[in-house]
Amino acid sequence: MKHNQFWELKQSAESPDTLELYIYSTVESDHWWGESETSAAHFRDMLAQHKDAKEIKVYINSLGGSVMEGIAIYNQLKRHSAHKSVVIDGFACSIASVIAMAGDTVIMPKNTVMMIHNAWTIAMGNAKELRKAADDLEVINQASRQAYLEKAGDKLSEETLTELLDGETYLTAEQCIGYGLADKYSADDEDDVQDSGGAQAKMKEQIAAQIADEAFAERKAKAIAAINKYFG
Repeated sequence: MKHNQFWELKQSAESPDTLELYIYSTVESDHWWGESETSAAHFRDMLAQHKDAKEIKVYINSLGGSVMEGIAIYNQLKRHSAHKSVVIDGFACSIASVIAMAGDTVIMPKNTVMMIHNAWTIAMGNAKELRKAADDLEVINQASRQAYLEKAGDKLSEETLTELLDGETYLTAEQCIGYGLADKYSADDEDDVQDSGGAQAKMKEQIAAQIADEAFAERKAKAIAAINKYFG
């Protein structure tokens, strides 16, 4: 499957020292039938061609995908010597939000959204195997939490982050800035930027009333029901 039109790393036409990365698709690992062009391995190969880049601009509009691939892409970006600017063009959901945390500067127009949640999987087996699957997910969750906490600094406690992840929470640009998950609005919104401390109180009120995404929960329920029907 080809994703060049959705996932592209290219040299900027304006500056030879600047790379532009567009993450406009699902983050996927390689398949048995061929290589994925949104995998960490493919991204590594592309990035290796531009070791001397001084600036990497990452544009994100993605619902997420593979946790394994996304964490590896996050770490590849983090250790690259270039300054990383991340722009959320639409949605940065699930593992795409983790990739966004690699940005030295994360920019969100006011009409964009970030969604964070715990990792999930489909498991089957006996009681012991199901308990192990849950324990494994806790380890994976702990690993991905570190990306959010490192970016947010003292603006976001681990306790609050855990509540947000448990709630499968959608965050506005204002909320992300308040929590330290983003740094500023886009240039078009700069005149309206509020002090992040002042936005914090309003943000917490909004989060308290927020409901977990029903569509995502329904998708999980349907998948589990299908497995139970087949193996029941």
